[in-house]
Amino acid sequence: MSVAASPHTPAGDSRSGRPVRVGALMAALLAASFAFQLNASMLSPALATMADELHTSASAISVTQTAFFTAAALFSLFLPRLGDLIGRRKVLTGMMVLMAVGCVISALAGSVGMLAVGRVIQGASGPTIPLALIMLRVEVPDPKRYGTLLGLVTAVNGGIAGVDSFAGGSLAEHHGYASIFWVMTGFAALAALLVRFLAPDSRADERPPMDWPGVGLLVVSVGALLIAFNEAGKLADANWPLAIGLLVLAALAFWAFWRLETRARHPLVTTHLLKRRATWSILLSTMLTMTGVFAIMNGLLPGFAQDTAVGLGLGAEGATWWTLTPYALAGLVMGPLAGRLAASFGYGRILRIGLTATAVATVLALLTLQTDSSGLLLAVSILLGATYAGTVNIMLNGLGILLSPKENPGFLPGLNAGCFNLGAGLSFVVLYAAMKAVAPADGSSVGGYSAGVVAGLVLIVAALFASLLIPKPVDAEATA
Repeated sequence: MSVAASPHTPAGDSRSGRPVRVGALMAALLAASFAFQLNASMLSPALATMADELHTSASAISVTQTAFFTAAALFSLFLPRLGDLIGRRKVLTGMMVLMAVGCVISALAGSVGMLAVGRVIQGASGPTIPLALIMLRVEVPDPKRYGTLLGLVTAVNGGIAGVDSFAGGSLAEHHGYASIFWVMTGFAALAALLVRFLAPDSRADERPPMDWPGVGLLVVSVGALLIAFNEAGKLADANWPLAIGLLVLAALAFWAFWRLETRARHPLVTTHLLKRRATWSILLSTMLTMTGVFAIMNGLLPGFAQDTAVGLGLGAEGATWWTLTPYALAGLVMGPLAGRLAASFGYGRILRIGLTATAVATVLALLTLQTDSSGLLLAVSILLGATYAGTVNIMLNGLGILLSPKENPGFLPGLNAGCFNLGAGLSFVVLYAAMKAVAPADGSSVGGYSAGVVAGLVLIVAALFASLLIPKPVDAEATA
């Protein structure tokens, strides 16, 4: 029997009747978001140390990173929906506990295989941000207040001002890579306790049985796509028959999923919801945006900053200071402001302003490649942090929550989270393919970097046009 929703609870959700302290809820949700972000970014500067301590290669360690992000994408497809059915607090707490368990396994791992197992279990935390935003939406009905808090929670997902990466590098250097996982374990355990005791529970009003056969087929389809993109990203070294075979498997699994959902008594998602403009327009916009931006900021610009032949030759630490740290800081500052503006002026409008500004920043990135100016590189990093990480990323996450159907609140956030991960993987395939196609064999030209950035710019402009099709989430925007 469902619990009656309060007058301020959005339709389609029920929750416990006890009063909610928004400050306590935010402490729990930020702790969960912080713990997840550490899992995603803290290991980046420690990969070489991990390879040395486990007596393996850098490529083998990179497979464990891929395992984490792939698992995160796959868990995102169904855990938000499971939260609708059995309770979101219960699911988010369980995700934090699994994250802690995975961290312990990874810390104690004596082989790459065991490390990969731990990282996959940590991947259960994948839908932390969408689930946190759904919980926040249930408890904060005021559009302006929700927009501000949404921006704050989501901005943490863009990086913790670069501190996470530097802390990871320092811990690995002085205490070994296992120390990073012990720190992660502590934060995950703390987040689990805060969510369990500070966050109120909520569920959807309609709670049919979970469609586990549908979950299995969707996971196979998206998982095969992710692995295929990762393989294709190796370009000349890729196993192309394997990549093509995985693409065929992904298509067949999705076809079977579609057929199953049309006939299932309690489908994971009805096919008419997949056909809604509110569904495919936001998913398309997310995919195009991530494919266009992700590899620019996380690959091409830091790579150019480190390149001693045609770039700035700043070294790994210097490149981080001039690119990733200002990018993350700008996103943290801009996120709450963008969320607040969206509630007043419209999520779609702020998204399009953000995408336009992101395109302008990308054009400036092209100028940076030609001038070898570290100052301009810093300016571009700050601008991309404010426009993409602090605005576009916030709007895409928020729209995934606000446009999800009332009868299935976890459906669209889960698929949108999957598109974020698919786009990130595809970004390295497409942009680096453009780079390799233009760059000379000896890499003695900035033409390759420029080609990659131009490919990203084209996709960002395509995302801007796709965003014009996204409907207006009327009940999430202030009317006065």
